Amino acid sequence: MTSPIAAPITQDVLTLPRKLPEGGRTNLVGLTRDQLLTTLVAAGTPERQAKMRVGQVWQWIYHWGVRDFALMTNLAKDYRALLAENFVVEIPEVVSRQISSDGTRKYLVRIAGGHEVEVVYIPETDRGTLCISSQVGCTLTCSFCHTGTQKLVRNLTAGEIVGQVMLARDDLGEWPVQGAPKVETRLISNIVLMGMGEPLYNFENVRDAMKVVMDGEGIALGRRRITLSTSGVVPEIARTAQEIGCLLAVSFHATTDEVRDQLVPINKRWNIAALLDALRDYPGLSNSERITFEYVMLAGVNDSNEDAYRLIELIKGIPAKINLIPFNEWPGAPYKRSSGNRIHTFADIIHNAGYASPIRTPRGEDIMAACGQLKSATERARKSRAAIAAEAGL
Repeated sequence: MTSPIAAPITQDVLTLPRKLPEGGRTNLVGLTRDQLLTTLVAAGTPERQAKMRVGQVWQWIYHWGVRDFALMTNLAKDYRALLAENFVVEIPEVVSRQISSDGTRKYLVRIAGGHEVEVVYIPETDRGTLCISSQVGCTLTCSFCHTGTQKLVRNLTAGEIVGQVMLARDDLGEWPVQGAPKVETRLISNIVLMGMGEPLYNFENVRDAMKVVMDGEGIALGRRRITLSTSGVVPEIARTAQEIGCLLAVSFHATTDEVRDQLVPINKRWNIAALLDALRDYPGLSNSERITFEYVMLAGVNDSNEDAYRLIELIKGIPAKINLIPFNEWPGAPYKRSSGNRIHTFADIIHNAGYASPIRTPRGEDIMAACGQLKSATERARKSRAAIAAEAGL
């Protein structure tokens, strides 16, 4: 077995609060309907009008993509002035955009405090998938993942998570045009929480952001169009079904605790048996809403026929599909990609046992946008805590 990089379960975590300037206007992006209602009333919206105003403002922001209150023409001028005085509609700033030879787009995005995260759009013939981030950096230190070599700085706010979807819609020109015929084809048809960070370590913000994205009067992506990927934060798994209702993917990657401890160090806290017990109890689990097991193929580490047979035994009784991911190599990576023949042999064993076992086609490798390759330029520079704090206004 290739010697992996030694990694602790959890690195030192510096979580920075997002500070608004004194007297700063509140950003409406990312507020749930209930939060928006409370916020508008607190700013002077008459309570008897508040529910209607929430619906109007919501539709302008999330259906039409309008960010200027002056353009919200079904609101009275004095109410538009009240909104402009108290609120903003702001999303993260796109610092750079790279387009791969296969059409994949990678956005480097700046958020409050000067931190940067990455967002990836993957166009396919039958769908368009947006891969979004939930944290600046990551605390999990998975040894095969480039993103995992970057220290966690802080959780993203719900607004910063929703904002990633909005900025991609901006770039793709996907907001509808008033008076134009309705376009049924969605360029962003699916969202995967598989970018930087562990979504279940930022549960409340991820949940609130997905409530906004799923709302039928706005961006309107159904819950089955959203997949949350976790490395196995067992206590939050049932909550995901109950409070978000999206599909679940698990970064599995090994068939023994010994190997998974090395690849996915969170396994030392919640081992394979504990994780699988939580998955078997996942509310709403069915053949139509299967759990996706993500399995990165590492030469000589987890890709033997014995591993394939062990995997089949482990997931017995769980409606599942196995996504086999050819390892996306990055500079200094401690592993090599399994050969094509090895991956196909592994896939055939899984398939013959009755499970779907698609081999993921690597996308965006030429722009370091493939799975496990995300790592923003800012944090790569390894800024000191003092420098990060200074940028955040602390």
